Amino acid sequence: MFSIPNLFTALRILATPFILRALAEGHFILGGWLVGIAAFTDLLDGAVARRFGGETKFGQYLDPIADKILLSAVYIGLGLGGAVPKWLLVVIFGRDLWILGLSGLALVTTKYREMQPSNWGKASTYAQVMTAVGVLAGNGYRDEALLLVCTGLFWIITFLAVMSAGDYTWRGVRWWLARR
Repeated sequence: MFSIPNLFTALRILATPFILRALAEGHFILGGWLVGIAAFTDLLDGAVARRFGGETKFGQYLDPIADKILLSAVYIGLGLGGAVPKWLLVVIFGRDLWILGLSGLALVTTKYREMQPSNWGKASTYAQVMTAVGVLAGNGYRDEALLLVCTGLFWIITFLAVMSAGDYTWRGVRWWLARR
């Protein structure tokens, strides 16, 4: 269960309260750096696991959970602070709840356990991370141009969230139909 990649994943979870504190105290630049570093550990854990054979079942389950903990906390903090629109939170959490519901249904009603992340899901996560860092930097530096770019990114997140939810739904339906 212990591996260097799992340690990177655990560090992402452990960083979350510090990121929330930075947001709550208005330290947006520090928050942006911490989110960026946490996102880098997400890239690093996968690369190290693949390169050095450190992949574990535990890590495969923990990694997406760590991503959700981090991004959920960051977007709740940004939403409560008024840095992102409430409708964006509905999109992000609506997608997550939809996928969680589908996964729960599959776990309860089938023997399907190989829920791999899709490219749409990865793109959605990447866009959320980059947008969060951009919003934090834009607020920290009071950069109106960057915040305007982030407003456009809100729509990209929305598109990717819808595509990701649709992709996971379609994959589940195809799997279910193939087993009938």
